[in-house]
Parts: sequence; C-alpha cells; structure tokens
Amino acid sequence: MGETMIGDDFSEQLAEIGRRFDARNWVLGTSGNFSVVVDRTPLRLLMTRSGIAKGALTADSLMEIGADGAAVQAASGRPSAEAPLHVEVVRVRGAGAVLHTHSIWSTVLSDRLAAAGGVAISGFEMLKGLEGVSTHEHREWIPILENDQDMGRLASRVRHVLGEHSQCHAFLLRRHGLYTWGETLPQAVRHVEILEFLLEAVGRTDGS
Repeated sequence: MGETMIGDDFSEQLAEIGRRFDARNWVLGTSGNFSVVVDRTPLRLLMTRSGIAKGALTADSLMEIGADGAAVQAASGRPSAEAPLHVEVVRVRGAGAVLHTHSIWSTVLSDRLAAAGGVAISGFEMLKGLEGVSTHEHREWIPILENDQDMGRLASRVRHVLGEHSQCHAFLLRRHGLYTWGETLPQAVRHVEILEFLLEAVGRTDGS
C-alpha cells in the first residue's frame, strides 16, 4: 500500500507539473519527459510514457522503469526513448527527479551557442534560485551536447559531461532542449523555472 500511495502522489504531482509547463509553452505537443525516483535499491523511476502530451498527464501516462531504462513490468505503451539519460543523471548526480523541457529559448540557444560548447550565465539575481548558489555573481555553465538518436552513446556522453562539469545544474541537447534535476521533485521544478527564465533573458539580450 505504501508504494501505491507514493506512486499515486507522484502521479498527481507530475500531472500538475505537466499542466504548468504546458501553459508556459515549455513542453508543446508531446515533447519533454519527466521522471522521479521511487526506489533506490533496486533503482526504480516513475517516468512519462512516450508520445504523451504533458499537459494532459494522468496516472496511466506514467510507468516504472529500472536501471536499464526499460519498463519494469509489461504494460501498454513504452517509456520515453530518452529514459537512459534520466537514469544516467540519477546515477551520476544522485538526483531524485529529472525534468526535460523543449522551450523555444533552450532550443535556440542550444544551437546558437553550440560552437562555444555551452551557455555561460552570470550577473542575474535569479541564479540564486539554483541549489547551492548564494550570489548573483555566480557563473553558471550549461554544457551543450550534440543530439544523437543512439541513446546508449548519448547516455555515455552525458555521463562524461556531468563528470567534467560537476557543478552544473543542467545541460542542453542541441536543437532539442533542457535537462535539469534536483534532489527532490520540487527542487527540480524550481530549477526548470529558474533556468528557463535565465535562458530567455540571455536569448533576448544576447544577439551573438
């Protein structure tokens, strides 16, 4: 009963997050994917199914996946193809939740600044909304990775980048969108809101 209640609670939270993000145009169509850790041993994540509109999430829109990124139990539908990326973030960062959005500004900047390898953001008061950041003078580096349809290969690159940039709160996939995480689901949501604000601020003021 305990596991069911936890799953139901997370389902309700993810549905509410989907509505909020959809209203902000961060997960239009069926874009984006969300996950939250429901068990560590063995690793289990509750994750959005593939091809589901995030503004209309229900408990049936979610499924449990294991450490291999595959569904734990046979069920209709399938997990997002990007499930291995979520698992990698959880493993490397010890995250409790991973959220992926497809906003206009994250997509534009991931392409515009791809040659630089990432987006550098400093001087904004909103930076203090990121976990562990206490000053607007902080310099946040958001690495940009080339997108890849080979998820095993891309997951390996994500692992490498997260190890190389141990203080980053997010990464971007080129022409694809934002990945961020948190120790808890509310913290991950806060990071999405902060980072989407910052990316839009940079996008609107930096013509490079």
